This record gives sequence, structure tokens and C-alpha cells, in this order.
Amino acid sequence: KNELSLDLNFIKSNRQQKLPVVLTQTEVSLFFRNINKRHYLIASLLYGSGLRLMEAVKIRVHDIDFDYKNIRIWNRKGNKNRIVTLAEELIPMLRNQIIQVDEYLQLDLKNDAYAGVWMPYRLSKKYPSANKSLQWQFLFPSHKLSTDPETGEIRRHHLDHSGVRKAVKLSSARAQINKHVTPQTLRHSFATHLLQSGADIRTVQTQLGHSDVRTTQIYTHVLQQGANGVISPFSRL
Repeated sequence: KNELSLDLNFIKSNRQQKLPVVLTQTEVSLFFRNINKRHYLIASLLYGSGLRLMEAVKIRVHDIDFDYKNIRIWNRKGNKNRIVTLAEELIPMLRNQIIQVDEYLQLDLKNDAYAGVWMPYRLSKKYPSANKSLQWQFLFPSHKLSTDPETGEIRRHHLDHSGVRKAVKLSSARAQINKHVTPQTLRHSFATHLLQSGADIRTVQTQLGHSDVRTTQIYTHVLQQGANGVISPFSRL
């Protein structure tokens, strides 16, 4: 009998990376003309700043830097922090959004059961009163209060991400965009359009928060498809 060996030399099968779905700038314009008012701003940050959906819904008021026109993203994928660009055109809408957040907060503070916004454990100990300050509130708050499943306390959480997904899907349908459009599609479009405008791939890598530039290079493959990279011989007939 042959003895079993512990040296198991498996050959890893790597699935080929799919090219991301990317909208043209014309399609992006159509998309934003058809999205509802409630989700317009958050979708604008997905495309305008290249954010992941969960990064966008978890933005706090103090993460917006109006002076330097950027957004600070904390402890997101891979526990990395980064700074992303902020379109100047969105600043008036963001200021109005913060006014709405403050209106919610003032209403909540009159509620004796309100325990303040959720804070990471260490920060809740370090800054015990920050959970009821405007700066720490979620930029996109839920329209209703909810019970914290861990503590049973009453809080106002951030906007439900599923609502954003539905709004993006509905907007693309209304715009008659014949592509599978998701919140991630807006992030893909941000990266591709940055490269199209002449941005360095390392800059795009930093904006997206990719650890490896090879992940970012998938967008250069998108640009190399079809007429963007190769002239068809049919065109020379």
C-alpha cells in the first residue's frame, strides 16, 4: 500500500477577471437626469468621488472637507484610510444636506430615549458626548429611528444601502441604458473617465483605495477595447 503524503500539491485555478461595466459620459448624464431627488447626492458621490456604496452611506458630517474639497474615508476595505476628491459643484447640495442632518439631530435631542449616533467602541470611550454632536452624525441618515441590536438603545442609523441600489437600478431603466448598472458601475465609470481625461494610473489607484496597481489596471483594459485601442481593418476598406 502507498502511504499518504502530506505534500498536497494542488494547482490553483485562477478565474479570469471580468471587465467592469462602464457608462459613457453621455449615459452618466442621462442617468443623473433620471434619478430621484432623495438619492441624487449619494449617487453623485459614487460617480464624482469613486466611492464604494458602503463607504458613501457611512460618511459622517466631519468627513467632508469643504476647504480642501475632499472627503476623508476611514477604516474601509482593508482597514485603510484615504482622501478622495470632491466635485465643487456638489458643495451647495452637501451644505444643504448637513442642514437637514442638523434638523434631524435637534429633533432627536428632544427625545429622552435617544442615545446618540453609533460610535466605534474606542471613540465612544474617548469622546463620550460626541455621539450627540452634529459633526459625528451620518451624512445620509435614515428617516426613522431604530434600535441598536447590540445595546437595545435608540439611535438614528445611516441610510439603508438597499434603497440606493434600487434607485440606481430604476434610474438606469428610466434612462434606457442597456447595461447592468449598479452602484459599483458608477465607481467603475469614475475610474475609467479619470484615466480618459489623462490622470496617472497611480493617482486613480490612490483615489480608489486599491492596494495593488494591478487591480487598477483593469480600467486601462476597458479603454483599450474596440475603437479606443485598435482601429478595425474594416474601417480601412
